[in-house]
Amino acid sequence: MDIKDKKLFLLDMDGTIYLDNNLFDGTIDFLNEVKRQGKRYLFVTNNSSKGTEEYVAKLNKIGIPAQEEDFLTSTDATILYLNNNYSGKKFYCCGTKSFENQLQSAGVLITNDIEEDVFGIILSNDQELTFKKLEDICILLKRENIVYIATNPDWVCPTAFGYVPDCGSFADIIRRATGKLPKFIGKPEPDMLLQALKKYGLNKEDALMIGDRVYTDIASGFNAGIDTVLVLSGESTREDAELSSTKPTYIFDSIKDVYISLK
Repeated sequence: MDIKDKKLFLLDMDGTIYLDNNLFDGTIDFLNEVKRQGKRYLFVTNNSSKGTEEYVAKLNKIGIPAQEEDFLTSTDATILYLNNNYSGKKFYCCGTKSFENQLQSAGVLITNDIEEDVFGIILSNDQELTFKKLEDICILLKRENIVYIATNPDWVCPTAFGYVPDCGSFADIIRRATGKLPKFIGKPEPDMLLQALKKYGLNKEDALMIGDRVYTDIASGFNAGIDTVLVLSGESTREDAELSSTKPTYIFDSIKDVYISLK
């Protein structure tokens, strides 16, 4: 199915439609064209450092009209996973205050202390990370059968000046100290994208995943069985795509080129 025939466009954010507070050329044109054609877009992000309300405020500030229902985040997917599998269990939380607030609002029991009844550990893109949090996790991982999950496996988060460490890098630090890796939620797992299809009552062939990372965005689309677009405006390069076993359906330089293909 051609890009013009797609009905739902699943959009990564950082590195795909903007960097920091700088919108990429073509982003507004693309979003307006999707609306003009009576189709839908949904922002699907692995970044768990911000709450949905913060993303709404950010996008509105940089010129993209947005509401909470326009987003699906790795935090949403993590909450769903926890409530479906470990309802009522207490988790040590390594995340921002915003992330903690989202978990608590959804009924997830969390703590910032090493307590006897801690059942598991949640690691996220913690931009308020401290050495104490890393040390606490290493101590807790010595317990038998402790559950260890992380919101997303991204190694870096793009910025205007380059990159900063993301959740996957934090997990790797802990792995080097303990030999243990978490179960990752979010992209490249297919769950978030399949949730989006269910939300709108669409089939896999109706959707297109657009992102800048081969190992998360493109892999999630591949794993969900939907077509993908790799834009070269963020982390991954054309060479990364060529070397990957999960190859994108399309490769474009930027979201502007996707817009041109949609017209």
